[in-house]
Amino acid sequence: MNARIEQIQQSIEPLRQEIINHKVYDAIQSVDDVRVFMQYHVFAVWDFMSLLKALQLNLTCTSVPWFPKGSAETRYLINEIVAGEESDVDMDGTRKSHFELYLDAMQQCGADTVPIETFVAILKETGDFDQAFTASATPQAANDFVNFTFAIISGNREHQQSAVFTFGREDLIPGMFISIINDLHRKFPDSLSIFKYYLERHIEVDGDHHSQLALQMTANLCGENEQYWLEAEQSVRQALQKRIDLWDCVYEELMEKRKDHQETEMARLV
Repeated sequence: MNARIEQIQQSIEPLRQEIINHKVYDAIQSVDDVRVFMQYHVFAVWDFMSLLKALQLNLTCTSVPWFPKGSAETRYLINEIVAGEESDVDMDGTRKSHFELYLDAMQQCGADTVPIETFVAILKETGDFDQAFTASATPQAANDFVNFTFAIISGNREHQQSAVFTFGREDLIPGMFISIINDLHRKFPDSLSIFKYYLERHIEVDGDHHSQLALQMTANLCGENEQYWLEAEQSVRQALQKRIDLWDCVYEELMEKRKDHQETEMARLV
């Protein structure tokens, strides 16, 4: 493996472990807890697709007339990932993006999709992120998470976009979700089948094929440029911290709901 890729992996490992072993997973003890988790996480699922498409726009020719752009190998890498993320299959074999599949999972378990759907609709209509955040009452941590992602997108630095995509998303997803999926299968074997399928698809696809493609893409884009590697590592560390902040906020809401429930039960017993 590329030595600089290994260097980044070693540098960010403490942050990765903090995410993979985050206390939010143990706090998910009921379907209602899963709903809360999904209502935050869906914003990360959505902006992941935007980061992916930004890379495709920067690394391939998406205009007419067509001209060769950049490295054919890098074009292949990003187009292969896009095909899998934007047009995968659901449990019935119907083509769907992972975002659409996630919305299906939310609807099946009763999670509130109104905030994310309102956010997407307002943003599509106005292009104004602040207006979309306000109209959808997006949680502040999700707001901050999306804003960071779009700062990386608007910076238009391909190596940073690729690094955040690779180490902050693609390369992180398998380990992050394994701890969840085991608990889900044990605690809720019948009520969360679409969410379980979604997680399994990420472990299967992102944990092997896509992560390897993304690692190679980042190595290609950084090349021998020392400054690019340093910027890539810094951006990844920031992205991982945003994920920790998001999980912290989910955990706090779960604990607050648990406290309110306990107080209600105590009052009822009295």
